[in-house]
Amino acid sequence: MTFRENVRGKVWPWGNGFATIRLPMKRSSTTFLTLLAPLLFLSACERGVDPSGKPEIALVMKSLANEFFKSMADGADAYQRDHGSEFDLIVNGIRNETDLTQQVALVEQMIARGVDAIVIAPADSKALVPVLKRAQDAGIVVVNIDNRLDRTVLSEAGTQVPFVGPDNREGARIVAEELAKQLKRGDKVAILEGVPTAFNAQQRRAGFEEAMQAAGAAIVTIQSASWEMEKANAVTASILTANPDLAAILASNDSMALGAAAAVKAGGKEDQVRIVGFDNTTAVQQLIREGRILATADQHGGQLAVYGIQSALAILKGESAPEDRKTPVDLITKAQLP
Repeated sequence: MTFRENVRGKVWPWGNGFATIRLPMKRSSTTFLTLLAPLLFLSACERGVDPSGKPEIALVMKSLANEFFKSMADGADAYQRDHGSEFDLIVNGIRNETDLTQQVALVEQMIARGVDAIVIAPADSKALVPVLKRAQDAGIVVVNIDNRLDRTVLSEAGTQVPFVGPDNREGARIVAEELAKQLKRGDKVAILEGVPTAFNAQQRRAGFEEAMQAAGAAIVTIQSASWEMEKANAVTASILTANPDLAAILASNDSMALGAAAAVKAGGKEDQVRIVGFDNTTAVQQLIREGRILATADQHGGQLAVYGIQSALAILKGESAPEDRKTPVDLITKAQLP
């Protein structure tokens, strides 16, 4: 019995968590790894040249507990099934969206494995640059999706990485402009931002601020909830206590919008405080239908990884220079939902 047959389907303890490994008995077109802890033994499990001759692409995301990244993984997996003759795919993600150490470890494992390309949604715009530069130095194509890597840090590292993703500033602005239709000049609003060092968090905050300033709203506070629902719930509860006449909350992703909605409901202020989000998750769609959340932005997570994979394949084939690619972002309100 091989090592792969021994570990197939088992759950292995690792540090304070567990790693669930699903490996095929023979190499299939898609190897799907759900990573709940760093898999520092992965390269010993399966290394070497792909006998199929197809390029192997690793999709490295943030937390698969977040519905947005789960839909991204599902979209990539579905695309690979339809294009199985073109490439093999590894899909992996970290425990939570702020676990930089784990995401760096994942990239290091993909370098050791010798994948042909890494498509990454980085948890931090600066901290992932050094390990991605090492990947490039090892001859691996790197494509950045979702959260743009910091251009200055890339320049200092002497490299460039193509970005494939939406204009987060524009997406946040159109959502905030929809909210502005429901506000009066001088109304008090609060912004829940993501991880402050993430470029997409910075851009969404900027888009929210621009629209609120144009509408004459008073931004009373801007606080980070680190993309997390539970933290957003606690932060929102505190904001409501400090600002009992608050009119709206602008959340930089849907997980935080859900946390804010729960806090607003607990505070008995659903008729007073309007909420917007960003990501168009299923849970937020339901609250939009119920009138508890006003709007969100759809950056088409199911396609975002696909666009990144397509860019990586084009570069591997020598068909395209590393260039940025802007992807769609759309306003979602109750009118747009079935």
